[in-house]
Amino acid sequence: MLLLENPVLQRELLTNLRANSAFVLLLLYQVVLGLVLLVAYPSGQRVDLSSDPSAARQLVDFFFLGQYVLASLMAPTFAAGAISGEKERKTYEMLLASPLRPWAIVIGKMVASLTHLVVLIIASLPIIMLALPLGGVSVYEVWGAYLWLMISIVLFGSIGLACSCRFQRTSSSLVVSYLVILPIVIVGAIFWRALESSGSLRLNIATLILPPIYLTISWVLCAWTARRLLYPPDVGSEGKDVVDLEEESKHAIGMIIQRDQFPDRLFAPPRRTALMKDSANPVYDKEIHAELFSQGTLMLRLVIQISMLLAIPLMAFFLFIFPWHCPWYLCYVLVFNILVAPVFSAGALTSERERQTLELLLTTVLQPWQILWGKLLAGFRVSYVLTMFLMWPMVLAFLLAMGRFGSNWLAVLTFFAIVLIAAIFNSLSALLCSTLCKKTSTALLASYSVLIVLYFLPVAAWFIATNLVDAGPYLGVLKLVGAMSPLMAVFWVPLDANIHENLAEGGAIGDWKLVCLYIASTLLAIAGMLAVVATLLRNRWGMTGR
Repeated sequence: MLLLENPVLQRELLTNLRANSAFVLLLLYQVVLGLVLLVAYPSGQRVDLSSDPSAARQLVDFFFLGQYVLASLMAPTFAAGAISGEKERKTYEMLLASPLRPWAIVIGKMVASLTHLVVLIIASLPIIMLALPLGGVSVYEVWGAYLWLMISIVLFGSIGLACSCRFQRTSSSLVVSYLVILPIVIVGAIFWRALESSGSLRLNIATLILPPIYLTISWVLCAWTARRLLYPPDVGSEGKDVVDLEEESKHAIGMIIQRDQFPDRLFAPPRRTALMKDSANPVYDKEIHAELFSQGTLMLRLVIQISMLLAIPLMAFFLFIFPWHCPWYLCYVLVFNILVAPVFSAGALTSERERQTLELLLTTVLQPWQILWGKLLAGFRVSYVLTMFLMWPMVLAFLLAMGRFGSNWLAVLTFFAIVLIAAIFNSLSALLCSTLCKKTSTALLASYSVLIVLYFLPVAAWFIATNLVDAGPYLGVLKLVGAMSPLMAVFWVPLDANIHENLAEGGAIGDWKLVCLYIASTLLAIAGMLAVVATLLRNRWGMTGR
């Protein structure tokens, strides 16, 4: 009943694996891996396999770490909506009332969610094997790496499934899953790179020590999920659509959001006690006071606590101990916004469709630009304020380390400008996906896919060009392409020589032209997306300017 005759598993597998998107994703995944290997593979007629085996090792490590990061991003997208999707579709009680045991539901949802991802990973094995003849890495290291990758997928999926069972909305479970998985991915990547020269030790840890730990944690999470399904505290979801925030704060453990105090009121303003002003935007007022917090503040409290807990060691290392590596801390801040911004903006219009209130919104006297700005500002306000909680250490480091930061006030202001522009772009791209898609889950996946391609693909191209192949003539072009990503733009910001000399010795020299190119191109893209969304609101749904 758990696997062979599990109706939940059979239904989910038929729905997921027979979809056209499954075949398209598999094709694109294989094409990208094949192109990377084609570019990095030696082009000479004769290849000396004993002269420089480190290139092959770096290539295999790059492939594995790339798939490890992709698995951490894709596993929650498949698992975080497994149970919360049932709640959103109002089929949660029907599932619990079925004769299926809780463990059958958990195993069925778990296996069905991760099967597609496992197929993608296994399909990449033949491409990885083509790099083995180059030397420098053994087949046992490859098998050990893939074993650890598979176990990591199980852990990521169990985290996403547990969050999906705990929260009412897929967006909330998705962002909490990402923030829980993020430190695991960072530690795992550091472990894999730190033991690069000790292949046998790394192989033993990845195959003998980590799998039992990961499987034990996964079993505990699945057991907790099964127990919650057996004794569900959230049955009758229609009566729990709105959470009383005052009652929630009385029973909250840990951090409590005080909506009438600073800085909580910046992202969670207090309830309005007077009539709305005539000049106020009703869409923005409704979203910021009701929509974003109708499910309570648990997700927000977890986001703040987990992000700050992870930021403490990063800010100590990158801002105070080694301040010349401050762009790496900016990368963490940007990744945080990439994960959070779509959660508050990707459901702006799709949620109206799902609640069947879109027609009511369109028949109001509100103009398209009012709907656009109301939806955009409500989601952007919350995600940007949460991101700014991670940016204040930059100011603190600048003030406390004047001797090392010198006159880098312009660089610090530029860092804030890059984060602001990237946050606007992330929220607006999610709003655009919400305009084009019919479901919130689809809009979330589309938003994350767009941001991953735009932000991480230039980083991967730069890594390949500087570490795996001789791409000296093309470095200028790659710099221009890389400047389109904020993850690389923060590294081009020039710093004073007194803290930048270590980076300058390694060849990483800042360039204001590339920074200005990123700012200009992103602002142009923001203007273009605003125009597209406004046009869709006006024309596609019959909205005419009045």
